[in-house]
Amino acid sequence: MSVLIRNARVIDGTGAPAEACLDVRVDGDEITAVGAGLDAGGASVVDADGLALMPGIVDTHTHYDAQITWDADLTPSPALGVTTAVIGNCGFTIAPCREADRDLVMRNLTQVEGMSIEVLRGGIRWDFETVPEYLDMIAAGRTRINVAAFVGHSAVRTYVMKDAAVERAANDDEIAEMRRIVADAMAAGAIGFSTSTAPQHNGDGGVPMPSRLADDRELAALVGAMAESGRGVFMLTKGNRTDVPYLEELAAAAGRPVMIAALLHNSTNPTGTFDELEQIAAARARGRELWGQVSCCPLTMDFTIASAYPFESLKAWAPAMKTGRDALPGLLADSAFRDAVKAELAEPAGVRLFNGEWEKLEIVEVARAANAAVEGRTIAELAAEAGAQPLDWMLDFAIGEGLETVFTAVLLNSDVDAVGRMIRDPNASVALSDAGAHLTFFCDAGFGLHLMGHWSRDLGVLPLEAAVRELTAKPAEIFRIPGRGRVAPGYKADLLLFDPDTVGRGPKRRVFDLPGGAPRLTTDAVGVEGVWVNGRQIADAGEALDGAPMPGRLLRYFNP
Repeated sequence: MSVLIRNARVIDGTGAPAEACLDVRVDGDEITAVGAGLDAGGASVVDADGLALMPGIVDTHTHYDAQITWDADLTPSPALGVTTAVIGNCGFTIAPCREADRDLVMRNLTQVEGMSIEVLRGGIRWDFETVPEYLDMIAAGRTRINVAAFVGHSAVRTYVMKDAAVERAANDDEIAEMRRIVADAMAAGAIGFSTSTAPQHNGDGGVPMPSRLADDRELAALVGAMAESGRGVFMLTKGNRTDVPYLEELAAAAGRPVMIAALLHNSTNPTGTFDELEQIAAARARGRELWGQVSCCPLTMDFTIASAYPFESLKAWAPAMKTGRDALPGLLADSAFRDAVKAELAEPAGVRLFNGEWEKLEIVEVARAANAAVEGRTIAELAAEAGAQPLDWMLDFAIGEGLETVFTAVLLNSDVDAVGRMIRDPNASVALSDAGAHLTFFCDAGFGLHLMGHWSRDLGVLPLEAAVRELTAKPAEIFRIPGRGRVAPGYKADLLLFDPDTVGRGPKRRVFDLPGGAPRLTTDAVGVEGVWVNGRQIADAGEALDGAPMPGRLLRYFNP
């Protein structure tokens, strides 16, 4: 099949100035020519009419590991211009997994990634046990877009250590078995090894995710097992223990790139992210390939107090995660519990989501019509009017509504100047969509359109060509993905046609299309006119094409 996209403004992904009035020819899955006045030669012609044509977006931080087993479209990413997604970030994978451990793995995902246990139980297709079997399943099933997968630390730890994975450090035999699994996964085509030491990453009942129990010896051994393949990226969502100097040591020993997440600006610690980016720059100057993964979106979450993810990095909130729904109101009303939460919020913190900024936390939706007047108002305002402490007011109100009040919090990345500085930093990589996770909390799958529309066009923080490079060739180079991220002959035909004057993401909205009719948040594309994956069109005018082909591929082969 051949396609000629005529009269496009080509932004090739390298950061070079756009070139107008160019044609791009695609034969099969490959770009074969770029130039003016190309002969159609039997190809079907798409008239771009001066719109911009760029490589498809490479989204390197997603969590589609479970969803991919029931939704080969990886909704909503294809319609938002994403043509390649990297899954398995933070170590939160569903492979390897024995049948006996499936429910535990799903319960952990329910907590750490904000997923419905009913959706996971009804949706996941368990046609695998090992990582190679999981990759084979993806390859056999085909997907709408390309997929690359990490081997995830928490899944590996659970597979080897079972219940002890959340209780203690691993012994020599267990580390050896984990090394074998990581090596086998790399041989089968994993893109690298991922883990997390972040304090907000808790599993079922508020117990730390398994990877957080790993000691330095285990972590070094597993990164080393990845590196023995001669390729692979080590991805980590960091906590206080795994600071940048420590990660530089791992990078030096392994000789592999290290992607450090999640560098988000915290208004209560305004220099923290920049200090880390400076440390990363210094490490890179010493020849260590470290990158800081940043977001171009404010971290905004919808939540209820029954599942209060923004508070779950607080140690004082741990009892709430271990308490059943029926007993939870009693705990939340307890003065000792509240005093402990207030005391912890009053202390400075290195890594946590909510930092006591009550003016950035508001009520989205009340459960009782009589309370409708408080919708859209902040907790700071409401508590001040009532002469109450903000935490007390919020918890009392939530208890009064049966814990069904929907709140929203702007947690991090809300300072425009700071975020603009971060996304321009040469040591940073823009990502962190978290697509596929936190489905009831937020949807940042349209981060790439937001970067091009809001940050480039509207605010002028970086040129459009630089924004496109940040979303395409740069992540493809960092993650060693060959043949992607460029509009050039010999590259795969992953393409995004869009209108630079209108491109962006629409407002979030709730849909009910998960297994069992469960809800999720989504967003629509604005200004997207066409998306192609491996030469086949999958979206048109910002909508996925019904009955479109499944041209995506499991990516297994990466550059050293």
